Amino acid sequence: MSYADKTLACRDCGTEFVFTAGEQEFYAQKGFTNEPTRCPSCRQARKAGGGSGGGAGRSRDSYGERDSYGGGGGGSSYGERDSYSGGGGGGSYSSRGGAGGGFGGGAPREMHTTTCASCGNQAQVPFVPRGDKPVLCSDCFQAQRRSSSGGSRW
Repeated sequence: MSYADKTLACRDCGTEFVFTAGEQEFYAQKGFTNEPTRCPSCRQARKAGGGSGGGAGRSRDSYGERDSYGGGGGGSSYGERDSYSGGGGGGSYSSRGGAGGGFGGGAPREMHTTTCASCGNQAQVPFVPRGDKPVLCSDCFQAQRRSSSGGSRW
């Protein structure tokens, strides 16, 4: 199939940009059916800002969010997608809510005050104590951990 350059309007800034024949061919080879909806500068700004929307890390509303589009031909960075962290699973103590991946960064962990079941001192814990299980302060928790580990954790 023969492709011709198309002029499209960016959905964010309204600027017209060219969807080149080479880019169209690339899209067809990858099986993409949607044309890009943002100009290259808005794609870069959106990518740098982390995009908008929730879900698993970030949302992708078109196939047009890539690092760059060369003029078709060798040496362009077609197909070099940035990596996505996230998905909702896996134990992040983030107080940001929603999905997110990995540890660190973001807002500090919300801590709750309770009384240690072993020594009676005040303890700060990263969860809301329910009252049905004993809660230990850091020192008692580490002491119990050392005394109960007879070797390997597993």
